[in-house]
Amino acid sequence: MPLRSDWSDDPCPIRRSLDVLGDPWVLLIIRDVLHGRGRFDALRGSLGISEAVLSRRLRAMVEAGLLTRVDYDSGGRTRQGYAATESAAELLPVLQQLALWAERHTPTPAGGGHMAMIHRPCGNETTQGQVCSACGEALSAEDMTWVKPWKNTRDALVAPGVLGDPGQRD
Repeated sequence: MPLRSDWSDDPCPIRRSLDVLGDPWVLLIIRDVLHGRGRFDALRGSLGISEAVLSRRLRAMVEAGLLTRVDYDSGGRTRQGYAATESAAELLPVLQQLALWAERHTPTPAGGGHMAMIHRPCGNETTQGQVCSACGEALSAEDMTWVKPWKNTRDALVAPGVLGDPGQRD
């Protein structure tokens, strides 16, 4: 999924990471998959992305080792969804830092609000990406809830390898 060039063999680790993560859809898909929305229709509806673009991104993300295909039953029919790999789950601190950065450095649109990231084991909001700022424990997706006031939701994140329920709430 090169953004502009193939940087996969570049000695700079930032360029190599952008070779995989440089497309904005990639981080948004990972965000949604970590929220348990790994079914194709749930991703398409949440992201407002065309089927063709989503199909290409999902295929490339599986090839890059960010997602894995997971079978699920849909009314007696087996279908495939997508779950985060450990590699994708390790991007949780990046996603959380992007959210924190945006809250500090971009204007909040009308109807928006502060997205609290709750570390469920201690019950406190964290203001860091890798360790809980309240208790000091390492953060993992399955221990996090994101409170989104603009959607009036408390979305529990899921562990790597878990498809999740597209309507999962905390």
